[in-house]
Parts: sequence; structure tokens; C-alpha cells
Amino acid sequence: MARVNVYYADHFVLPLPDGHRFPMAKYSRLRERLSAEFPTLRWGEARPASDQELALVHERAYIAAVAEGTLAPAAQREIGFPWSPAMAERARRSVGATLQACRAACAHGGLAANIAGGTHHAYADKGSGFCVFNDVAVAARLMQAERARRQPGRARLRVAIVDLDVHQGNGTARIFADDESVFTLSLHGAKNFPFRKEAGDLDVPLPDGCRDDEYLAALDHALAELDRRFDADLVLYLAGADPHEGDRLGRLKLSFDGLEARDRRVMEWAWQRRLPLAFAMAGGYGNDLEATVQVQVNTYRVALGYHARWQALAATPATGSGTGGWQNAAA
Repeated sequence: MARVNVYYADHFVLPLPDGHRFPMAKYSRLRERLSAEFPTLRWGEARPASDQELALVHERAYIAAVAEGTLAPAAQREIGFPWSPAMAERARRSVGATLQACRAACAHGGLAANIAGGTHHAYADKGSGFCVFNDVAVAARLMQAERARRQPGRARLRVAIVDLDVHQGNGTARIFADDESVFTLSLHGAKNFPFRKEAGDLDVPLPDGCRDDEYLAALDHALAELDRRFDADLVLYLAGADPHEGDRLGRLKLSFDGLEARDRRVMEWAWQRRLPLAFAMAGGYGNDLEATVQVQVNTYRVALGYHARWQALAATPATGSGTGGWQNAAA
């Protein structure tokens, strides 16, 4: 049985000053937990995204400034990280991991993951909010380009981005504002960062203190609306841990069980439509690092269950043919 492909770059450590609030250690800790608890995962080192791949979304002058460390001080402050060669390399590999996860999900069916990623605050011409390049935007564009090269007469790949980080994916929304082939759905804290939101295709602002029942009802409604308005071929899911009640930047009050139910709803929605799904971990800033990691471990547990369904379906002969019982619309 095929394993879930997971791509990592946690050994490319971004050097940060003492007291910096970004929890860099969460990535290596997550990989330790996943390796110990889910031995059937198939691990792959993230490769760096190339200039050509990044330029599907980002301005070339911005790509060069990140590579060379020539961003203006204000632009570097907006990203929130000090520049270093390691920062630039890690940013490329964070994108590369999502590209690899998308290719794996589309080639084999089922689910694949980036152990980091979800850098949805990055715009075409700038970074913001701990996001240098926008991995899901680059991935959506690259998967569209690769289908067009393989099958030039086929309709453009349609990508649904389901963003359940607690912060609105403002960069992603702006990048795809006039693109009917990509649908951006975001559930986020109404009063949280970014304080100036961008208009996505479907934005669901939530009040401070929002708990499981209210959140899950909003998600059910949003997924139904997405289904009504958009016929997807591929799902990119940002499974943020920061809606958790213990997150210091989240302001929502979801429990571990509520977040696991959230993951099941998204993966069930994709499964029912036989849509390959690639997911990234996005934000998580728990007062207790282990709580953030536990939210993300739970996401992988759910994903493994849905991937097993995909593999069972692929092994079942379709009526009237000797091929597998599913057809991959994203291929």
C-alpha cells in the first residue's frame, strides 16, 4: 500500500535572535513525533523552489532581493525575520516542499503534506507576517502549468485553497483576486492579523473566543458554498494549529477535538469528491509548544485514515475495466 508522502526542511534552521516569538523548534519536534508515532509515512527532503517556479507568482526583482539580501529594511521588518542566507534557503525549501506534496497527491491520488508551509501572507512583490514566498500560490500556478504542458487541450486545472489558519490569507487572496481558476476560502479571526484584510472568494470572519460548535457550523456552511460555486480538481489545505485555545496569537477557543473535527470535515469533503489534497501546517504559536505539535500530529492521524481510503479505492477494479476504481482529475 502506498504511503503518505511528507516533505520536510526542518534541518534548514533559520537563525533568530533570542526572544524572537516565532517557534522555529516546532518543525523538528513535529517530525520527531510523526516519525515515532506513524512509521508508515514516507519522508522526503524538500528541494528548493527555483527562480522560474517562484516567478510564476512573485516578481523577479523581489526574488532576487531575497536571494541577495538587498530588501529595504522596512520590507525585511514586515517579513519579521532578519535576513541571512539560511533565511533565503529555507524560504525556497518551504515552497519546494509544497510543490512536491502537490505532485505526489496528484500523481498517486490521496493526500501528501509539507511539514511546514502555509505562507499565505506573502504577496507577489513582498513578504509579510513570517512569510517570505507564498508556497500555496506557487504550487497552484505550477500544477496548472504542468497540466497545460502535459495536456495542452485540456481545461485549466481548478484549485481550491482551503485556508484554516486563524489569520486571513491576505497575500493569497490578492494574488488570485481576478483568477476564476483558483478559489480562496478563509476562516479567520475577524479582529486578528492582518488588520487590513484582502477580499478572497469566500471569507468567513469569526469573533474572538469562537468555540468548536460555532466554528464547525461556519466551516460546514463554507464548504457547502465552495461546492456550490466551484468545481475543483485539487485541494490545497492550510491546517493551521493557531485556532487552538492555547495559542498565544490565535484569539479563538477551539479544542483539540474541535480541530480534529475540522480536519475530518475538510478531508471528507475532498474524499467525497475524489479530489487529491496537499496540506501544509501553517501557523501555530502555542504557549505550550507541545500543544501546537499535538494539534498537527492529530491532523496527520486524520490524513492517514483518508489516505488509506484512497488506496483501497485505487485497488478496487472499476466496473467494466481493469484499471483502478478512481480517476485522478488533477493529473
